[in-house]
Amino acid sequence: MKEKATSFDIAHQAGVSQSTVSRALRNSPLVNKETREKVQAIARERNYKVDKNASNLRRQHSKTLALLLFEDPTSDNSLINPFFLSMLGSITRASAKAGYDLLISFQNLSDDWHADYEDSNKADGIILLGYGDYTEYCTKLSQLEAQHTHFVRWGALDDDHPGVSIGCDNFQGGYDITQHLLSLGRRRFAFIGGADIRAPEFFARYNGHQKALKLANVEQKAVQQDAISTEDSGYEATLTLLKNHPHIDAIVCASDLIAIGVIRALRANDIEIPKQIAVVGFDNVPVASFANPALTTVKQDTILAGEILVESLLKLIAGEKVEHYLMPVDLVIRQSSGA
Repeated sequence: MKEKATSFDIAHQAGVSQSTVSRALRNSPLVNKETREKVQAIARERNYKVDKNASNLRRQHSKTLALLLFEDPTSDNSLINPFFLSMLGSITRASAKAGYDLLISFQNLSDDWHADYEDSNKADGIILLGYGDYTEYCTKLSQLEAQHTHFVRWGALDDDHPGVSIGCDNFQGGYDITQHLLSLGRRRFAFIGGADIRAPEFFARYNGHQKALKLANVEQKAVQQDAISTEDSGYEATLTLLKNHPHIDAIVCASDLIAIGVIRALRANDIEIPKQIAVVGFDNVPVASFANPALTTVKQDTILAGEILVESLLKLIAGEKVEHYLMPVDLVIRQSSGA
């Protein structure tokens, strides 16, 4: 009697992975049309039928959540943005409280990591932290949504973008921190950080900053210097800024890591902070309070963020409706702004 073909046999003949076979046989948009048709043709040839019992077994809950971090450039080679460390602790506690294990790994944008977690029953859903260039990342989110993968992410809220997002009010934070500096008499501003759709959180902070300047009738050309969220990038951006705009008296930074690099560059050039130039950041990472001078910044509640991320993901897994969640922000006033 001829042995019954398995999905692994189909995979071997088609020259693809078993998980690709599984997706192709359910017409997943994550598999290109040519591969999909090839797999389906081989399955018909070999009279292969999907084992419904095995399929149902794979869909059973694993009681595990996957937390996937984006690899960020860091000075200590950890590749984890320090902002996410306290959030990671909160997510771990919230998962354990709900009776779930937490699988922590890095995102890999070069393959279909985004589909494999639920397909292989490794995890019932995914929490995404960090993203790099959002114009490229958005495609992956669309694929996740098309695959019906349960996922939530920390990031800017936008109904035009895929998935459920939990994030803080970046616009209000940018507005409030600029208003704080205006109240102290600062009038010649610069913003350091991305200010376009590739970094939507930074862009919202920049737009809030600009709104505050406009309402205060501070007439100036938009002085903005690109930087990614690292100390080195903030340092280099400041050197360029000082060369081209030597008369500024306040620098609003899109993140604390950028701000710490800014402080280092100003001190290296014998510029007094905040007497000559005030510096503010965003995030309230632990190291912000140890900067010299201590950094005025915008606080995001990372403990609450972790709890809401887990709660929202569990609701999605349970088939409940989940909406974006916008968290308020608070100012943390320290010496770097001159208050």
